[in-house]
Amino acid sequence: MPAPSFSRVIVIVLDGVGVGELPDAEVYGDVGSDTFGNLSRLRPMHLPTLDSLGLSHVAGRADGEAPWPTGAFGRMAEVSPGKDSVTGHWEMMGVVLDCPFPVFPQGFPPNLIAQVERGIGRKVLGNVVASGTAIIEALGGEHVRTGRPIVYTSADSVFQVAAHEEVIPVEQLYRICEIAFDLVSREYGVGRVIARPFVGEPGHFVRTAYRHDYTVEPTGRTLLDALADAGHEVAAVGKVSDLFAGRGITRTFPTASDAEGMDRIESLTQTMDSGFVLANLVDFDALYGHRNDAEGYAQNLESFDRRLARFLPQLRPKDLLVVTADHGNDPTTPSTDHSREHVPLLLAGRRVRRAVNLGTRDSFADLGQTIASSLCVGPLAHGCCFLEDIVEYDS
Repeated sequence: MPAPSFSRVIVIVLDGVGVGELPDAEVYGDVGSDTFGNLSRLRPMHLPTLDSLGLSHVAGRADGEAPWPTGAFGRMAEVSPGKDSVTGHWEMMGVVLDCPFPVFPQGFPPNLIAQVERGIGRKVLGNVVASGTAIIEALGGEHVRTGRPIVYTSADSVFQVAAHEEVIPVEQLYRICEIAFDLVSREYGVGRVIARPFVGEPGHFVRTAYRHDYTVEPTGRTLLDALADAGHEVAAVGKVSDLFAGRGITRTFPTASDAEGMDRIESLTQTMDSGFVLANLVDFDALYGHRNDAEGYAQNLESFDRRLARFLPQLRPKDLLVVTADHGNDPTTPSTDHSREHVPLLLAGRRVRRAVNLGTRDSFADLGQTIASSLCVGPLAHGCCFLEDIVEYDS
């Protein structure tokens, strides 16, 4: 068996940081979406570390002063239909969907809602397409008065349940979501059921960190499965474990913020001698993209850039770091939903060749296939390996 090209691989997914519409964006109502590009045009951002990895070149904003990338760079297109986190993460890890998860732009069918209400023993409020922060402001007061949980969805295949922690305790909310999951996901094919607890008073409701996602299992064998089966440690940071229904993961670390996510990544790389870390930094999407907060989004990118600058010197000689995304979420457009976009592909490490332009990859699955090859667990069912293009072997 050949020796692994890398001993550790760390993938950081910047949730929602797209770099330009995909060719089929019109089908999704996303023409003109360009999360990073539109932010750059709206407001100059100081991102020296990401620029050094090639982000300026990937996003088409490189000029004569842009640094020559210190690693490999490119962007990836999504083959699977859809634009949600489950679809994006699954494809990155080697599972390409033939059919999209069902969505409910008019709300869920009355008979399904009736089944859920019978299952949980109480009526619900809402059943509309809505922004999560907007709907708790609109219906939070009635929820507190009646004890009825708030149900809503979005442009994604999600059944979301919001409840005030003093009205429906978090563990009880989780139980409601488990019951709903058996109905809406197992029977109707909905991708995720999401618990959305909140606190506060009318006019000042705030969602808490106790979100929990219930997700259908991947429909095929993932990179995570292959790594775990081969005895590698697979550490999931943020909401990653939820997105894969816990499958193929040996340790999981939920986080309450991107800063905590980076703390956990740093801690893992200080203690793990080998294996795979897959981390999702969700604040870009949850706090800024879905709320159309362009300034907050830009500030969070600058904050991540500073953390990345601190993290890069901690990489070991045989580490591979990948910075990417799972979809877009352009805060400069009227929509508060995800956007169908390319995602960045930035690779760093002492064994990564400098200034390698990987172009536009045909599928997110190219990343999973490359990591599988680098850790000697491939091949996966989908994706084209680019390992030979990026590795600078020892002389």
